[in-house]
Amino acid sequence: MAILWDMHVHLDFMRNAKEIADDAASLNLGLFGVTVTPQGYLKAQEDFFGAENVRLGVGLHPWWAADGRCGKDDAQLAADLARKTRFVGEIGLDASPKHVPEGSLPQQVETFETICMACAQSSDPEKPKVLSLHSVKAGSLTLDILERTGCLEKCCCIFHWFTGSSDELNRAVRSGCMFSVNEMMLCTRRGREYVRQLPPERILLETDLPPGEDILFSGDEIMASINRALEAVEQIKGCQLRTVIIKNSERLFT
Repeated sequence: MAILWDMHVHLDFMRNAKEIADDAASLNLGLFGVTVTPQGYLKAQEDFFGAENVRLGVGLHPWWAADGRCGKDDAQLAADLARKTRFVGEIGLDASPKHVPEGSLPQQVETFETICMACAQSSDPEKPKVLSLHSVKAGSLTLDILERTGCLEKCCCIFHWFTGSSDELNRAVRSGCMFSVNEMMLCTRRGREYVRQLPPERILLETDLPPGEDILFSGDEIMASINRALEAVEQIKGCQLRTVIIKNSERLFT
């Protein structure tokens, strides 16, 4: 049966995550659970073993690389794990002074490049790796690294909650990238305009929930957010897109 997918959710941040995965399955909802550290990914593998509606991404979030919570050994572990799995995220770059310490971008770049090289080198042409990407005030640099490492050619690159410039959006579209959008993005004028410009076959849905760590949550809340995002996308595009968006996700997961 065709199902909707939340293409970027921090499932392991939810205190009752196993219960949520079961709830989501009963709601016909799939979950692409991204992680922020390789250790978090390993724990999530144990927690969600056997959950057929969950796909887990091995990640190393740029905030964790930027402030020193994760170092070179963690980056190498994330890269080693990325070689063994098809799903990777959340990875990327963040150059916003609001989010990361000044001068942290070189460390982020080194971490991101290490993981991207591992992804490109180990991606299967028949089942390419799926990357969920964080990019804030670093769209061009993110695309440069994805291109230089071979990820644009060999992997499916998904920009989560895209906030770059219009030129960066156009470059990402020309490069074959996909875009997961959430209801928060669609509350902004720029977000709505970007969705208006995107080809339907490049659009995915996400929640980026929960709003913090160790939070009690529910499958109903995730499903409601996905449905609100879908309704907003359909309103912007002026047509029904549920079937198209389901097919977009299915291409990545089947």
